[in-house]
Amino acid sequence: QLQASGGGLVQAGGSLRLSCVVSGRTFSSSAMGWFRQAPGKEREFVATISWNGGGTHYADSVKDRFTISRDNAKNTVYLQMKSLKPEDTAVYFCAASTVRSVVVGTSYYNYWGQGTLVTVSS
Repeated sequence: QLQASGGGLVQAGGSLRLSCVVSGRTFSSSAMGWFRQAPGKEREFVATISWNGGGTHYADSVKDRFTISRDNAKNTVYLQMKSLKPEDTAVYFCAASTVRSVVVGTSYYNYWGQGTLVTVSS
């Protein structure tokens, strides 16, 4: 199971930190990812981190504003978001990958959390 939390309402320019706790599977051997889905749009990739945190990759739209990290001792992956924009408004999902290295495509992720809503007001 993946349980995401930390979403909420924030003004443009503000910050939020999302958390995703993983249980019931081997967290430390999987790359993890964050995706988001805005109303009326397809789910899109946001960020990914390798199994040991040594590699990360971001969507261009969030690069230099968002930071993904993980704590394998706590089975938790984080997404620190700053300088938030109204276009960042979406439901954010965490996902566990079938591989260890950073991957972007949703087909590499076989476990998904329930999502947490982030709303950025202008």
